[in-house]
Amino acid sequence: SNEASSKWLDAHYDPMANIHTFSTCLALADLHGDGEYKLVVGDLGPGGQHPRLKVLKGPTVMTESPLPALPAAAATFLMEQHEPRTPALALASGPCVYVYKNLRPYFKFSLPPLPPNPLEQDLWNQAKEDRIDPLTLKEMLEGIREKAEVPLSVQSLRFLQLELSEMEAFVSQHKSKSIKRQTVITTMTTLKKNLADEDAVSCLVVGTESKELLVLDPEAFTILAKMSLPSVPVFLDVSGQFDVEFRLAAACRNGNIYILRRDSKRPKYCIELSAQPVGLVRVHKVLVVGSTQDSLHGFTHKGKKLWTVQMPAAILTMNLLEQRSRGLQAVMAGLANGEVRIYHDKALLNVIRTPDAVTSLCFGRYGREDNTLIMTTRGGGLIIKILKRTAVFVEGGGEAGPPPAQAMKLNVPRKTRLYVDQTLREREAGTAMHRTFQTDLYLLRLRAARAYVQALESSLNPVSVTAREPLRVQGLGPTFKLTLHLQNTSAARPILGLLICFLYNEVLYALPRAFFKVPLLVPGLSYPLETFVESLSDKGISDIIKVLVLREGQSAPLLSAHINMPVSEGLAAA
Repeated sequence: SNEASSKWLDAHYDPMANIHTFSTCLALADLHGDGEYKLVVGDLGPGGQHPRLKVLKGPTVMTESPLPALPAAAATFLMEQHEPRTPALALASGPCVYVYKNLRPYFKFSLPPLPPNPLEQDLWNQAKEDRIDPLTLKEMLEGIREKAEVPLSVQSLRFLQLELSEMEAFVSQHKSKSIKRQTVITTMTTLKKNLADEDAVSCLVVGTESKELLVLDPEAFTILAKMSLPSVPVFLDVSGQFDVEFRLAAACRNGNIYILRRDSKRPKYCIELSAQPVGLVRVHKVLVVGSTQDSLHGFTHKGKKLWTVQMPAAILTMNLLEQRSRGLQAVMAGLANGEVRIYHDKALLNVIRTPDAVTSLCFGRYGREDNTLIMTTRGGGLIIKILKRTAVFVEGGGEAGPPPAQAMKLNVPRKTRLYVDQTLREREAGTAMHRTFQTDLYLLRLRAARAYVQALESSLNPVSVTAREPLRVQGLGPTFKLTLHLQNTSAARPILGLLICFLYNEVLYALPRAFFKVPLLVPGLSYPLETFVESLSDKGISDIIKVLVLREGQSAPLLSAHINMPVSEGLAAA
């Protein structure tokens, strides 16, 4: 679509910007507290070589610094309430989270090391004491790598890559060092600490290669909570506050999405996808998941599937579009065919066509513009678009004309002879058929009304509880007296053939009369029915006793009541 009819203004396009990244490594923030929002990019570098941290102001790179390893995620968050309220920048790379304040290195958090494989430890101990030669060490380590559940350390993996001539020197260089097994960060997001405000303090939530989720304190960077997952998390979405209640959704490498609550060490719900997830975005209360089957799926936070939308091409990246001025939240999906599609639930709102396939997306305040869309492309290009202030997203705004389903012909079965005869009969005798139906309907209503009046007059369920407390307990224990009051509420009809049944825990109580017949109930009188209960427990435990009033020959009770038994004081004292 041309610029005049488009909802977007083309602010900038540089196909040679040399930015290679994905959506989780983009973040927008007012890093200097001057109202000018900057773009933070964890850049992988061309071909994954020379990763760098870049900060852009407008279309130009303001600062850049090298990173020790490939970035996994970038996030901006407030660490403390003190003025000036400038957000810190967190960048996850390898086993560390690098925290910057005012774009200067502030803190480095490293994941705690994992325990090494004991067999591997033993082999290196033998190598230190020269009890085994490098070739035997290599063979033994290869055996461990193939069979063991605990993976090898980086030191052993490097050793296995060496040529025979280099092994001796490597062993003598590393035999004094203790072997360490280090996991790496796969994903990261932020979670508000105790307030839902826009400028509230947030914790970092980190997913690791060792199938764990860690919540980090924003000031001390200690681990506040640790949760285990059945697989490695690759996408995270969090809602709520850490100190109050939060819900955490983690899309994992096994093709499942696990949902955890505040006090759960393990997942509470599991969503099984039929393909690998390629993105996870929460739109209001709906979890929107993109899969490798070129489709978007909507789920509730308990894992119930709401809808599925098929895409025309593979989904490369996803992110949230939030237009705060209009209260709109939608999901953006960058496709392999060079389209960016914007959906609200399953309704297509807008399609943006780009010169190259988009690999990362970010929407929000940039510079001093509230609604800016930033995209980077497969070839390293940078596209910046600004949403027009007059733009309104309307469902179906992505494609003009009738939906494709309208052109599909329905497979209508041929008319049978029976169908034609029935149609002719209905046409000829329609009035008579309608009258017959109406007569039957009125007769049914009349019979129901008569049966209802008869039930009221004869009071077919004439038993009621007289007192506010139908069951009373007397005594201190271990023997109690249980009294049930029954009354016949019918005007003139006595009742006969009722049974009383007591349901109780036979380990705690003994009832000599747990099932007995009720005498004839005269209308208007209250009948006290008594039985004795003996408490058998000497541990001061009490339980509920239920009473059912039944009619002979029927299993469904007419009435039921229950009482909480008191603790037996005689046994408790003993």
